[in-house]
Amino acid sequence: MVQITLAYFPISSDVAFLSIKQEEVEGLAPYLGIFYIHVISSIFVLLIGFFQVFPDWKFYSMKWHKRLGYVYVVILLFFSAPSGLYIGYYANGGLLAQIAFIMLGILWMFYTIRSIRRVLKGDKIGHQYDMWRSYALGMSAVTLRMWKVIFVYLFQPRPLEVYIVVAWLGWVLNLLIIEYLIYRKKRNEKV
Repeated sequence: MVQITLAYFPISSDVAFLSIKQEEVEGLAPYLGIFYIHVISSIFVLLIGFFQVFPDWKFYSMKWHKRLGYVYVVILLFFSAPSGLYIGYYANGGLLAQIAFIMLGILWMFYTIRSIRRVLKGDKIGHQYDMWRSYALGMSAVTLRMWKVIFVYLFQPRPLEVYIVVAWLGWVLNLLIIEYLIYRKKRNEKV
C-alpha cells in the first residue's frame, strides 16, 4: 500500500487511478483534494491499525495503545471514512459499486464508533472484536487490489465488471473471515 500511495506523489491529477477519474477530477472541484485526503489518511490508519489489532505484536504499553488508538479513531472518523464515502459515491462500476463502497464506509465508521463505546463501558473483549472488524474493513484497500489482480489474471473480464466484483469482495470476505475468527475465539473460550 505504501508503494501504491507513493505513486501519487508528487501530487498530480492524472496519475494511477486518477487517470481514469478525469471526469470527476475536472468536473468536481473538491474531488482531487478529498481523494488525496483519503489516500494519505488511510495509509496512516492501516499502519497504526496493524500494530493495534494484534496484541501479541505490541511492543509498547497500554498507555501507548490508547494514544495510538485515539489517533487511529480520529484519522478514520474525520478523514479516511468520510473521504471514502465521498469517493465511493462517484465509484466506477455504477450503482452496485457505489453501494458497496458506501456500505463499506458506513460499516467502517459504525464498528469503530461501537468499539469506542464498548471500551468506555469496560467491555474490552467487545472493543477488541469491533476493532478487528474496523481493521478488516480498512484492509479492503489491500484485498480489493489483490482480488483485482487475481480476477484479471484468471478471467480477463471487462474492467467495470471486475470493479463491481472486487468492490464487494474486497470487504465482505474480510468481514466474514473476521466473524469466523471471532466465532472460533468465543467457542474456544467456552471450552
